Amino acid sequence: MVNTHCGLPIVRLKEEKIWLIGAGGMAVDYYNVLKGLSIEVSVIGRSDRAAQNFERLTGGKVVRGGLDNFLNGNPKIPEAAIVSVGIEELSEITINLLKYGVKKILLEKPGGLNLKQISKIKEQADSERAKVFIAYNRRFYASVLKGKEIIEQDGGVDSFHFEFTEWSHRVNEWNKTKAVLAKWLLGNSSHVLDMAFFMGGFPDKLSMFHSGSLNWHSSASVFCGSGVSKSGALFTYIANWESAGRWGVELMTKKNRLIFRPLEKLQLQKRGEIQTEFIDIDYELDQQYKPGLYKQVKAFLSSEYERMCSISQQLANVETFYRIANY
Repeated sequence: MVNTHCGLPIVRLKEEKIWLIGAGGMAVDYYNVLKGLSIEVSVIGRSDRAAQNFERLTGGKVVRGGLDNFLNGNPKIPEAAIVSVGIEELSEITINLLKYGVKKILLEKPGGLNLKQISKIKEQADSERAKVFIAYNRRFYASVLKGKEIIEQDGGVDSFHFEFTEWSHRVNEWNKTKAVLAKWLLGNSSHVLDMAFFMGGFPDKLSMFHSGSLNWHSSASVFCGSGVSKSGALFTYIANWESAGRWGVELMTKKNRLIFRPLEKLQLQKRGEIQTEFIDIDYELDQQYKPGLYKQVKAFLSSEYERMCSISQQLANVETFYRIANY
């Protein structure tokens, strides 16, 4: 008899338990998903304060002292690891796991602070013949999965537009280091860019324009551009971090306009009609867990990689369309 959760089969692993590196808020979300999948997990954290909060929220236990100290104990290599630490630590932690022999890693976005860090991860993964994926959970939103179905039924995307305006007036609430804020498009806005290009097609040709600056993001504050995807769809984008706005993605087929604003929900405007309507979708998993996370983790552990962002793809993306930010 196959056990199920919310109508989906529970993932059963053959090897050692999963390692979850980190004990912050995102790690709590991962832990809840892993428990929902009935996966045994070892949580490795560094900060005692974060560990205490994690244990209070989840009831789980955290191994204190950080990854290096944990590895010094020569633990058995797990089937997979999930890395959910601060952006500054992502690259170093992942490389250490690869050197230790971990062959399958789900790495929180964006994978590193810059091209050099992400490139080093790819080089190490290739050397160890390991698989590393970047955790862009919006690829697994119920709204996105339904949107992909409609796009396929309609014969593909003809054009698309996206906006990644950030609310810079709230920067003091983000509690991020100067290094992370200086690469905020890669560290945060990339959720929108990855989702838009995942659905509409990754760029083949791209024209980029930018202006302005902020005291914490000196490279640019206003962005616009256009291009052609590899599938032939035309696209445009805009963002103004010094004005009003919000994240949004819109894709046009020959039959429909698909509107993701907010990204978690899907509205449809049919050709020849003015009104838009929210599509009736089963959001149960996205309501019970952090949206997209359950199906992303399940796909990762089940080796269903089709929708996932590999470290190779992320490196190529940083070399191409993440230059939008003038990095």
